[in-house]
Amino acid sequence: MAREVLDCRRLLCPMPVIRVQDRIATLQPGDEVEAICTDPGVMQDIPAWCRINGHLVLEQKEEDDEYVLLIRVQETAS
Repeated sequence: MAREVLDCRRLLCPMPVIRVQDRIATLQPGDEVEAICTDPGVMQDIPAWCRINGHLVLEQKEEDDEYVLLIRVQETAS
């Protein structure tokens, strides 16, 4: 299992979601992505994308004006 940190600071919608999508496409089921963002919209946008695409949001938190989401890559149908 790999865990990667994805810096999405200073990116506005829809770029954080696109960056998460692109990174997840390169990973295996069970791997995790920690996305660090400054756009508050990611707190709704990334979980919605994960629900649609079958991935799991393990954690969402706000700290020091940043929004951090931890996502586990799930097996998806191709």
